[in-house]
Amino acid sequence: MSGILLLEQSLNGLQFGLMLFLLAAGLTLVFGIMDMINLAHGSLYMVGAFLAATFVDLTGSFWLAVALALAGTALVGMALEVSVLRRLYARDHLSQVLATFALILVANETVRIVWGPQLPLAAPPALAGPVEIVPGLQYSSYRLVIIAVGLAVAAALYFAIARTRVGMLVRAGASNREMAVAMGVNIKRLFTIVFGCAAALCAVAGAMLGPILAVQVGMGENILILAFVVIVIGGIGSIRGALVGALLVGVVDTMGRAFLPHLLRQFLRADLAGALGPALASILIYVLMAAILFWKPQGLFPARG
Repeated sequence: MSGILLLEQSLNGLQFGLMLFLLAAGLTLVFGIMDMINLAHGSLYMVGAFLAATFVDLTGSFWLAVALALAGTALVGMALEVSVLRRLYARDHLSQVLATFALILVANETVRIVWGPQLPLAAPPALAGPVEIVPGLQYSSYRLVIIAVGLAVAAALYFAIARTRVGMLVRAGASNREMAVAMGVNIKRLFTIVFGCAAALCAVAGAMLGPILAVQVGMGENILILAFVVIVIGGIGSIRGALVGALLVGVVDTMGRAFLPHLLRQFLRADLAGALGPALASILIYVLMAAILFWKPQGLFPARG
């Protein structure tokens, strides 16, 4: 294993982990404050990516398209919360799972009708080429921008949660919703704001990952599973836990897929190692989750700990 390859895969893991954090942060707030399991969270990620692709065609500017997609997806999320999800808060988790799973099907078919099965979305031309980070390592400039955007959003989200009045209400709701209501918090408005912010974070992740992973119907389902793993590892309702969990999952998943097949080739035939390596790599994050939950059953940084 060369140091250059290790550094490259570490950057890939950091980039993937930060985008996972954008999804998991909104999901953990919705789950932690509203006590609601929202399987349709990945659909907002998909809507954000499709809106970004549409606005790129209309405006010709990738960054303007990302900003418009963020605003549009936030509005979609708030409208969804007011019209549908608000009626599910008093229901049990099974009802929430069934209802939000139905929303996934509705969202997928609606997107297919409006946009078709997929849309092209390319990175900005100025970021199409690689840059030399260290001698011998040419790394994608667009992936570096994704890392910078992820770090900036994480810092802004931390400031908003830790240093603003709205953030104080969010932390109060995550820790003890009944006490927050007793202290006069307008919980309905808080829920709508939180859901809109969660949808906006989904849009950022969808727009930034679209040029790498493709913008297509159903793109939110697989990454939603990883987002749930992240919030379970980090602790439900915890932004800090979502960040740490996302980075752990991103690095473990990336490193496993990059190096496990090579490691298996030392002991197995090349064809068997090539088939077995990716399968075992996909299991590593669940092994990680099981190990952390065995050590800390409520996650690393539970909001209600």
